[in-house]
Amino acid sequence: MADEGTATCVDILVAIILPPLGVFLKYGLKVEFWISVLLTIIGYLPEIIYAVWVITKK
Repeated sequence: MADEGTATCVDILVAIILPPLGVFLKYGLKVEFWISVLLTIIGYLPEIIYAVWVITKK
């Protein structure tokens, strides 16, 4: 069984394809999601980096 802190391949794939959705599925409507939305507006690449980092951190 996977640990709560570990990200699955599906989580990371969703974070790459649609970053705000990946962050939302992990954290809901918390501050991480809103940072994700803001970064998506600014640029797609920074958002991918942020989403993968947030999903994979413990």
